[in-house]
Amino acid sequence: MGKADTPPDLLVVEDLGIAFGGLKAVDRMSMTIAKGSIAGLIGPNGAGKSTLFNLIAGYHRPDSGRVLLEGDDITGKPPHILFGRGLLRTFQIAREFSTLTVRENLMMVPAGQAGETFLGAWLHPARVRAQERALREKADGILEFLEIIHVADLPAGSLSGGQKKLLELGRTMMAEPKIVFLDEVGAGVNRTLLYNIATAIRRLNRERGYTFCLVEHDMQFIAELCDDVTCMAEGKALARGSVADILGNERVIEAYLGRGRAAKGTGVA
Repeated sequence: MGKADTPPDLLVVEDLGIAFGGLKAVDRMSMTIAKGSIAGLIGPNGAGKSTLFNLIAGYHRPDSGRVLLEGDDITGKPPHILFGRGLLRTFQIAREFSTLTVRENLMMVPAGQAGETFLGAWLHPARVRAQERALREKADGILEFLEIIHVADLPAGSLSGGQKKLLELGRTMMAEPKIVFLDEVGAGVNRTLLYNIATAIRRLNRERGYTFCLVEHDMQFIAELCDDVTCMAEGKALARGSVADILGNERVIEAYLGRGRAAKGTGVA
């Protein structure tokens, strides 16, 4: 691909840092995510990956550095503002509303609904009903896309771990995001549902232009999906490149396995 054909950076992280009690959880971390890509973020436990996601998505305010979304400085802006800008972050443990149905979990995502206030519901009942019909149709379309329409009327708390991860993807789809940060979307998910999640991510990327960044320990999952992978260690960027480049990088192997085992040529698990 020539330079003119290279997609622009959707998100840029520059020298981002934060310390907790004197410990640098993220230390001058820099990375870029190209528009329309699926990026991977890997590293050993404690490397700072989830903290980096929290900094980008506004759950923590950084001590230093900045985050740019489409060239605009969004550093430290709260999650609800970034939600409106199309930047969403999911969590390793799904955060569904367990007593609501799966469909209702999706329908409540869009902000500014007419029925959210007493006056809106009282003064504009026809508008509320029309909006609810439209949201229901959109939610059912998303559940069909994710192949979980059969659980639409079940309480979200009754779903399996993999189905909850698909529900989280569905909730992001209701917001029609520009970029989604997925934190260990495959954790605790059986291989069949993990395949469904991977398929959904790939289709959302190719068919709807969503940009993704994945924190994931399953290297097969990363290899199947990611165009570009960054490895973190001790809060810093250790290496960046293709999956093959990263898996063959001695510094990455050492970060995962330690110097002694890396010297024996053991691959990253």
